[in-house]
Amino acid sequence: MADEAQTQPQEIDYTLNNPDTLTKYKTAAGIAQKVLEAVTGWCTEGSKIVDICEKGDKLLEEEIAKVYKGKKISKGISHPTTVSPNSYVTPYTPLKSDAEEAETTMKAGEAIKVQLGAQIDGFGSIVCDTIFVPASENANGELPGRQADLALATHYANELLLRLIMPPGLLATGTAEEKEKASKQKQYTQSQITQLLEKVVKSYDCNLVENTTCWLFDRNEIEGKKKIILAPGEGVKGDGLPEVGEVWGIEVGVSLGSGKVKSLSNRATLHRRTTTTYGLKRPSSRATLSEVVKKFGTFPFSLRQLEDERAGKVGVVECVRGGVIRQYEVIGEKDNEAVSRLFSTVAITKNGVQRLSHPPTPELEQFKSDKKITDEEILKILEQPLAKESKNKNKKKKTATKEASS
Repeated sequence: MADEAQTQPQEIDYTLNNPDTLTKYKTAAGIAQKVLEAVTGWCTEGSKIVDICEKGDKLLEEEIAKVYKGKKISKGISHPTTVSPNSYVTPYTPLKSDAEEAETTMKAGEAIKVQLGAQIDGFGSIVCDTIFVPASENANGELPGRQADLALATHYANELLLRLIMPPGLLATGTAEEKEKASKQKQYTQSQITQLLEKVVKSYDCNLVENTTCWLFDRNEIEGKKKIILAPGEGVKGDGLPEVGEVWGIEVGVSLGSGKVKSLSNRATLHRRTTTTYGLKRPSSRATLSEVVKKFGTFPFSLRQLEDERAGKVGVVECVRGGVIRQYEVIGEKDNEAVSRLFSTVAITKNGVQRLSHPPTPELEQFKSDKKITDEEILKILEQPLAKESKNKNKKKKTATKEASS
């Protein structure tokens, strides 16, 4: 019996308790960060969005191919490159076979949202940043007026949200009694999170984008059982808050308009396989689903990533109707005002909130706004760290101090 027990295959622990899991998340995050930097650099006035999306995916595939070579694990794109123009809220990825949309180019001054991601062994890391297409008046990198307001509102809302989702007492210091007292404090509710974020964005005369959603991530899953919905619309509510040991996709959306949203007439080109089973009747539908399962698993994909884009447009119709594939509608700001979005993949560890993939920290002095946050509660929260300082960092600090004083 003992021999038999020893030969039983051990169940793999895919939680953050397994260091391998965090390593895979970090590897995927490193790829996403690197490609994001390249793609945002390609976003210039007159550039075709579809070309940027295709180049981004090609670079993602090249970088993914460099890691875990020869290992029998799945790896690939966890979110295709999407480039959303000014007032678009959701990720946008046009098709070359849709002639009119394929000609969509970037205009100077537009707020462009670039989103993409990679996955290693089903552990996906997604990131989104907003850049403003350089125009003559901000060729030196400075952002004037309302652009600056939008950028600052989004940056500080994102920084605040990362602190609001932290489980209570995680970074508490002092005596055991003080730490225990801190851990018993109530976590911010979803309603309180929205209220505090609204204070931030309204400081810059902006609004949160309706129904912006943060999701719990899991292996092969970027829309887990728990979700936080910011500025929820009527009849919409989130469910659950982050806990230690979890990975989340944290998103912030801010608008220069009302923040209310509307469906756009663009073709839905971003899709994702569901867990629903359905007997597809058409051979073209079965072929499309088979390709999706093989190439993308349960991660989002664009129809342009299919071997035959035109055949995919036909084959996906029955798949969506049967519920085996979900399509993401193209959503825009109701007032057609500029929208900014940031998306980070973070791990909630016993040492705090660890950013895995995240938009780069902006040079805030470049944002020329006459507005600022004055709410004391908000400013106090923003001063809080996201994680405990590691001992290595402290050692480095001491060394640096010693060198500076010698």
